[in-house]
Amino acid sequence: MSEKNQMARDRTQWAEDRTDWAEDRTVLAAERTYAGWVRTGLTTMVVAIALQGVFGPAEPTWLPKAVASVFIFAALCIFLAGWSEARINHDNFTTRDARCQPVWRLHLLTVVLCAGTVFTCVVLWLL
Repeated sequence: MSEKNQMARDRTQWAEDRTDWAEDRTVLAAERTYAGWVRTGLTTMVVAIALQGVFGPAEPTWLPKAVASVFIFAALCIFLAGWSEARINHDNFTTRDARCQPVWRLHLLTVVLCAGTVFTCVVLWLL
């Protein structure tokens, strides 16, 4: 094989490697995006709990609970939207060297977060 052909093969292989690594970076970015959804949902939960704590003694008592419930519902929507996007991304990407989170872990975390969100709302209304 000539040196010119070898150089062309090396360039082609390098380009394929860079493309594969770019796909790995995209997969890891999608996982970071899911983590961002989770952080945003948890922050929304904190806002709901803080609103209930600050305005809990206000009259009528149902009003602070209703406002906190809106934020809890928003957190639930955020968790589900993040899970939906992560699932779609997980199904669409393949990796070369990067190790992805298994999809069952995303499902389990989302179920736990959603259950905690619903239980938080129940507790707020029972207090």
